[in-house]
Amino acid sequence: MSICRNLNVGLLFPFRNPPAWRKPFADFYADQLAQTRLAEEFGYDEVWLTEHHFAEDGYSPAILPIASAIAAVTKRIRIGTYLVLLPLHNAVRVAEDAATIDIISNGCFDLGVGQGYAPGEFAAYGVDRKTRAGRLEEGIEVIRGAWTKDDFSFDGKHYKVKNVRLMPRPVQAPHPPLWIGAGAPKAIERAGRMGCNFMGLANPAAQTTYDNALRKAGRNPKDFSAAQLHFTYVGRTNDEAWAHSQEHLHYMIKWYTRWLSEAGDFLGADMPQLPEPAKLRDSQLMFPLAVGSPDEVASKLNASLTKVRTTHLVLGMHLPGISPERSRSSMELFAREVAPQLKPPSAS
Repeated sequence: MSICRNLNVGLLFPFRNPPAWRKPFADFYADQLAQTRLAEEFGYDEVWLTEHHFAEDGYSPAILPIASAIAAVTKRIRIGTYLVLLPLHNAVRVAEDAATIDIISNGCFDLGVGQGYAPGEFAAYGVDRKTRAGRLEEGIEVIRGAWTKDDFSFDGKHYKVKNVRLMPRPVQAPHPPLWIGAGAPKAIERAGRMGCNFMGLANPAAQTTYDNALRKAGRNPKDFSAAQLHFTYVGRTNDEAWAHSQEHLHYMIKWYTRWLSEAGDFLGADMPQLPEPAKLRDSQLMFPLAVGSPDEVASKLNASLTKVRTTHLVLGMHLPGISPERSRSSMELFAREVAPQLKPPSAS
């Protein structure tokens, strides 16, 4: 049974194993897979996975194999990608892998994709970063076509596909939900124009841009899902929550800040100075944080839910290097004491 009647509540698992808290990767992956089974036991609706490459902490570079592993050890919980960096992959291969995961999970898979931003990832894969938008759009068309059509052909700039007959097909009809994650206005508009669900960072302006793009394309926003990500940690008190999470949050934000600065897509080259870990709780940050006691976290999330159309609440609770014991405690406190306080999200 879901922990929240009015909302799909999921957990983001980035599979990050930083040097300061490093475990053998086989042990770390076993711990994370056990956490996904706990998420199902506690009543969470979805496990979300996310992708980066060549990070010092091993930030999950191969999320579709991970999704398949989770599908094999769970029964009810949905599994989604938040997100696959589609321009770095062959879309036909992604369509086949995603269909297989949908079969193993018995129709419980969501495919979220995005265009990516980190220059080093594109350079290492030998992909021209300037082509990422076109590769994303064509890739989505190829995936949809392969999932739904016999003898599918596509003649584009980046893909030349002829007479593809994907077998086996996904369980879900007509196909698994397709999502686009985006931060820049043009990329957000693309999600609406292409009729994909949207993954965001609890930004009202971004959600408005997406909903307007849906309407412009003749679509009703109520027919499409909107996922909003909040990095979250729940403790018995505010002080305990910050004491347990601040070092891990600091590490996470440090690396995101570096990657985004290198990319220059969202905030340009000038990023605000990151405060020391003990001062994070008093700082204004670009990332939506919901850290504190159950009442504090419920208050922060409800404030967002009243402002941003949200169908899927995604909690970045498995912070880099945090122990399984503390993750479990936060997951349990959220399910038991935060979820019952969540108000129906805004439908606007």
